[in-house]
Amino acid sequence: MQSPIEKLGSNIITTLGNDDGLSALSRRGFLAMTATLASCSAAAPLPPQGSAAAPVKTKPNTAYRTPPVQGPVPRNPDGNHSSNFSKDGGITYSRVLVSGNYVAMTFDDGPHPQNTPRLLDMLRARNIKATFYVIGRSVDLYPNVVRRTVAEGHEIGNHTHTHRLLSKLGMDDVRQEISRCRDAIVRAAGVQPRTMRPPYGGMLQTQREMVFKEFGNPCILWSVDPLDWKRPGPGVVSSRILSGTTAGSIILAHDLHSQTVDAMPAAMDGLLKRGFRFVTVSQLLAMKMDSAAATAQTSDAAAPAH
Repeated sequence: MQSPIEKLGSNIITTLGNDDGLSALSRRGFLAMTATLASCSAAAPLPPQGSAAAPVKTKPNTAYRTPPVQGPVPRNPDGNHSSNFSKDGGITYSRVLVSGNYVAMTFDDGPHPQNTPRLLDMLRARNIKATFYVIGRSVDLYPNVVRRTVAEGHEIGNHTHTHRLLSKLGMDDVRQEISRCRDAIVRAAGVQPRTMRPPYGGMLQTQREMVFKEFGNPCILWSVDPLDWKRPGPGVVSSRILSGTTAGSIILAHDLHSQTVDAMPAAMDGLLKRGFRFVTVSQLLAMKMDSAAATAQTSDAAAPAH
């Protein structure tokens, strides 16, 4: 027994085989025939009952980079800000009480041979000066990146030599971590770090006091943490920075991760459009107001106009 398709094909062949076959096949019939054949040929076979298609797994596109912003970007205004902060101001900072919408953008765990130069391009386009807390052994591997960072006006901070949790170390090991990183920075770029940041934020108070006394470096923590080390995606990183930043904030990020660098244009442009101004950590510390001055300023702002 012929299937409908086979029967249709036999009829067509028989019709076309006649001398007047072409005239006998009407235009409507020809269109119906081709539509039928096309729909039959395009139809996929039904899977056997009870079977399920295997899930398709795709690999992450780790090579993706956010395209550069086309056209002009907002620029951080020029400012002649002092970086000579008082050593009597304190040993540990997570934010700074300042007059004005000044914030400090900081990057940990570099330098990275690809991510850090890409980030430096973004900062230069926006006239932003940041603070980089570098790891000594990475400085030794990529001294040219550190030299460029310093040449473009950014600040270098001490983030230890091997990124160990300092609170688990003895005093001599802490001294070695700080001094070896300092020496690597001096060899690479000829500058002395003025502040330090402990890996993971873990450092005992007695250790902070020792480093401050012997190296002159206050311990710099942070008030805005986008948790970018978990790699939640550029959009999440930028939105967390935008939602958490206030005047005097010290913002934590890691130029070790490409997603973090991808997030920076949206984060920095968003902060600039909201009226924030970027300075280095040392400049932010130099702007520090004492509590009495801050209270007086608040009172003046709240007083009714006469």
